[in-house]
Amino acid sequence: MLFDPPLIPATLVQRYKRFLFDAILDDGTAITGSCPNTGSMRGLTAPGSRIWLSEHDGVRKYRHRFELIEADDTVVGINTALPNRLAEEAIRAGLVSDLAHYPTLQRERKYGRNSRIDLLLSAPGRPMAYVEVKNVHFRRKAGVAEFPDTATARGAKHLEELGDVVESGHRAIMLYLIQRGDCERFRICDDLDPIYAAAFKRAMARGVEAYAVKCSVSAREIRPDALIAMDEAALAVL
Repeated sequence: MLFDPPLIPATLVQRYKRFLFDAILDDGTAITGSCPNTGSMRGLTAPGSRIWLSEHDGVRKYRHRFELIEADDTVVGINTALPNRLAEEAIRAGLVSDLAHYPTLQRERKYGRNSRIDLLLSAPGRPMAYVEVKNVHFRRKAGVAEFPDTATARGAKHLEELGDVVESGHRAIMLYLIQRGDCERFRICDDLDPIYAAAFKRAMARGVEAYAVKCSVSAREIRPDALIAMDEAALAVL
């Protein structure tokens, strides 16, 4: 996914109220913009960090939107509106199991208990494949991406619903889309959300598939790059 028009570099002053940030553009202009990530963004909000912004004309209240930040000597994508699009690119590129062989892909289809599946894949004569996508940008240990970075009851609910999908005769896939390129392994963050970790293990025991894809991230583009290893502890069943 190319950034078109090109992103604008800036220096982060602060991110606050979940939806907003202040920054200084390279020409010295102070701006306030929108932050397309309402999560904790743990480790990705240090004042003084190099960031990149998209710019929008028109009727939006804030002209600039936070897209990337430099952290841990790498560039990290923070926009949570992008993972579904990137996941589709990863699937079409053949990075995720055999999902590229499904000719039909639909987005945001209703399923489960008042939920919407991110991607629904279908092919004649095959079970449908339900793909739930989670954005990942948290890293504490070098080379290891983690999810979640805070408690997520909604995420645990999705795992239970994916298990129900498998028991109904279809495939269910949990796809962790990592918006950073400095990680070679992925793990479930059981210390920050033990409830989610338990739900993940139950889902694996019920036949849910899980994959983690890292991206190459630069001020020019974000591109799904490779499937990375899941920690054995994350895949162990109860």
